[in-house]
Amino acid sequence: MPIDVVMPQMGESITEGTLTRWLKKPGDTVARDEPLFEISTDKVDAEIPSPVAGVLGEIKVQEGATVTVNTVVASINEPGGASAPAAAPATPADLAIDSVTPAAEAVAARDLAATAEALAPAAGPGTDVPMPQMGESITEGTLTKWLKKIGDKVERDEPIFEISTDKVDAEIPSPAAGILTEIKVQEGQTVSVGSIVAVIGGSSAGAGTPAAAPAPVAAAPAAAPTPAAVSAPAASAGTAPRSSPLVRKIAEENKVDLSAVPGTGASGRITKEDILGHLSGAKPAIAAPAPAAAAPAPSAAPAAKPAAPAAPAPTPGTVEPWTKMRGIIAKRMVESKHTNAHVHTIFKVDMTRIVKLREKEKNKYEQRNGVKLTYMPFITRAAINSLRKHPIVNAAIQGEGTLYNKNINIGIAVALDWGLIVPVIKQTEEKNFLGIARGIVDIAERARTKKLAPDDVAGATFTITNAGIFGEQFGTPIISMPQAAILGVGGLFKEPMVLTDKDGNDSIAVRSVQRFTLGFDHRIIDGSDAGKFMSDFKAYLENWNEDIG
Repeated sequence: MPIDVVMPQMGESITEGTLTRWLKKPGDTVARDEPLFEISTDKVDAEIPSPVAGVLGEIKVQEGATVTVNTVVASINEPGGASAPAAAPATPADLAIDSVTPAAEAVAARDLAATAEALAPAAGPGTDVPMPQMGESITEGTLTKWLKKIGDKVERDEPIFEISTDKVDAEIPSPAAGILTEIKVQEGQTVSVGSIVAVIGGSSAGAGTPAAAPAPVAAAPAAAPTPAAVSAPAASAGTAPRSSPLVRKIAEENKVDLSAVPGTGASGRITKEDILGHLSGAKPAIAAPAPAAAAPAPSAAPAAKPAAPAAPAPTPGTVEPWTKMRGIIAKRMVESKHTNAHVHTIFKVDMTRIVKLREKEKNKYEQRNGVKLTYMPFITRAAINSLRKHPIVNAAIQGEGTLYNKNINIGIAVALDWGLIVPVIKQTEEKNFLGIARGIVDIAERARTKKLAPDDVAGATFTITNAGIFGEQFGTPIISMPQAAILGVGGLFKEPMVLTDKDGNDSIAVRSVQRFTLGFDHRIIDGSDAGKFMSDFKAYLENWNEDIG
């Protein structure tokens, strides 16, 4: 049954895309997740992977055509049964059986086996690893660190590399299990979203080891080999080092004994980089043991997570280049100040009721729910209540109109040693107090450990930033475009306040006070709208009566 291939959604505000180039033609065999066509939108150019493995059937949208999201652009016919596609290449074993005869010379047998071995990583369909989209406004990312090296076995969803954008530093998980066979983008390079950065080929199924290549048959007897003989693993001493024909050619031209070259590929296979590094006298950069091979942590704390490395202290008198994240943060902040008509209003809120409630319930709450009771869920719930009543504060400018968002997606700013990240809790209007509390803890933890997924930093409609934890009275935060407002949380202090009872009598008492700043875009939010929003926000906190769970 044909499978439809659709124009994908490349961001919540994207409604159409232009198909710029087909990478396959009808009749071509395609692997699942193999790039199939290229598209262009107003925010990103990207290669789109195939949703299934099979044969490309009908192409319904031609190059250059612009269509809406979810339009069917092609169909893929799945291969029947367990049979391989007709165009599938011969396997290494097939090559060996068809080519080796009783009269074959030992050198021919050796070269044939090595060629088959070189093909082994590609015997199964390889999986391309793309640069992910880490937010709808992000068009590129910097690959900062490889967590695996060529030849390493990786599991599906295991972190494989780290990236940095203006919104997030994150570890990117592997889309498939297998062997990392090719690295296309080196550390420090910046590439556009959708660019293929690596290829994973082979399978890590079965015994949990890299897919075994056929054994070298240089020492094989002259008799015609059987399939079992070709596919049997080597255990015999004196076999030639595993390498490709290209590696052997380089070694022969430079009079290098391959047995003296350490291999860093799968199962010790000598790669092109290994032989070139040997010739240059340098040790292979990827030959060093992985961090996981270090001495185990003390048994007293086996489940402890390693702390994120602290930012290096700057050297006085030197110019420290900006990281990719810092550079784009700077650009976005300037764009926001130049674009949005910033206005700020500050309200003082009596938090005494909530302080007393938290002190009374925090221990029992953590025991009952497994999450600490902080002030942020109270503040976030009050903001959600006010956003429901005043949807203009949850809106955004779109062209010369106002977009009223369907959901209330709250971005929570998280300060890190290397920058600022704003992960998002989606559809908060559907969550209760406990759901919000758990969501805040979850996204903050994953932000600090670089475990955020692309969707975790996209789609915010309103942001809360808590600089009060550093002791400030209040701040005047910059709006995060395309949002129209941001709530700044000040410090919590004890202050004398004048209280008036129901009979009109005044008294002075010590109260717990916190200042909140609403930064808003005056192009669509009037001062009266902001004032009403903050008045309701203040009243919700001062008269708290919600069940905290």
